[in-house]
Amino acid sequence: MKILITGTEGYIGARLAPWLKAAGHEVRGLDTGFYRDGCLYLDPIGLPDCPETVYKDLRTVTPADFAGFDTVIHLAELSNDPLGQNRPEITFKINHEGSLRIAKAAKEAGVRRFVYASSCSVYGLGTGEFLDETSAVNPQTAYAQCKVFVERDVALLADDRFSVTFLRNATVYGPSPRMRFDIVLNDLSALAWIKQKIAMVSDGSPWRPIVHIEDVCEAMRCAAEAPADAVNGQVFNVGATPENYRIREIAALVSNAFPGCEVSAGPPSQDNRSYRVSFDKIAAKLPGFKAKWTAQEGAHELRRLFERIEFDQATYEFRAFTRLKQLKYLQRTKQIDDDLFWSAR
Repeated sequence: MKILITGTEGYIGARLAPWLKAAGHEVRGLDTGFYRDGCLYLDPIGLPDCPETVYKDLRTVTPADFAGFDTVIHLAELSNDPLGQNRPEITFKINHEGSLRIAKAAKEAGVRRFVYASSCSVYGLGTGEFLDETSAVNPQTAYAQCKVFVERDVALLADDRFSVTFLRNATVYGPSPRMRFDIVLNDLSALAWIKQKIAMVSDGSPWRPIVHIEDVCEAMRCAAEAPADAVNGQVFNVGATPENYRIREIAALVSNAFPGCEVSAGPPSQDNRSYRVSFDKIAAKLPGFKAKWTAQEGAHELRRLFERIEFDQATYEFRAFTRLKQLKYLQRTKQIDDDLFWSAR
C-alpha cells in the first residue's frame, strides 16, 4: 500500500515509518516539525531510512495532501496530558478539530482506510475492574477528551468506501530516535540510570496499562493490512492484559533492570487518573496481532541503549525530549506563535 503517516517526526512515527517500509509498504510523512531538534540515537541498521516528509500544520491540510494514498495513519497531535492542559483551547483546535479535518480530507481524496492513534487515557479512572472497549469513557484531561471527540466524530465518516479504525494505545515505552522522557517507564528508566534513585512524588498506587512502542507499530501495521470487515468501525485497546501495573510496580521492575537503583515513595497523589484495561479483544480479533514485549524486558532494553550511547543528565534534560519544554522553547524564541503556528522569519 501507499501509506501516509502524520507525525513521522514524533516518538511513535519515527519508529512506525521504517516498520511499515520493512513490511513492503510505500510510506510518506506529514509533520509540523516541532521536535526535529531531538535525536537520541542513530540506528542505520535497524532504522535504515526515513520517509519523505512534508512539513505542514494539520490545521491547514486539504484533500490534495492525501491524493493517491491508500491508507492514512494519524498520529500527529499535541501529545500527553501536561501539554494538553497547558493551552486546552489550542489542544481542542489541533487534536479534535484538526484530526477531524484530516479524516474528512482523506475521505474526500479517496483514501480507503484511516487508522487513528487514540489512547487508553479515555477511560480516565476506574474502581479497579478491567475496562474494555465497551466500557464507559471518563476522560479527565483535555488530551483525553479530544480523543473521545475524535473517535465519536470520525466514526460517522465510516462506510464501505472508507474504513475507520481506532487504536487506544496503552502508555507507550521503549526507544525511539525522537525519544520522550515525559512518559512513565522511559522517565523512570532514565532516572534509574542517571541518579541510581527513583524518588516518586506520590505513593505510586494508580494503575496504568503500558505497551512497548514496537507492539504499537505492529498493531498499526495489522490494522492497515487487515480485511476491512475485520476493522472498519472498530475500537481496539492496544497492549496485553498482564501489562497493567501500579506506578510503584513499574518503578520496582525498572530498579531490577538497573542494579543499585533505590526506590522511594511519596504521599498519595491528588491525580485521580487510575485505570486497568483489558486487551483481550485485540488479541482475539485483530488479524495477525500479538503483543510481544513485557515491561521488564523493555526496561532492560533501555538500560542497554543508555550504555551504548553513554546517556547522561544533560541529554535527559534536553528540551526536545519533553514535549512541553520544547513547545515553550519554540514560543519563547518566537519560532512559533501563541497559537502554535510557525512564525515567519
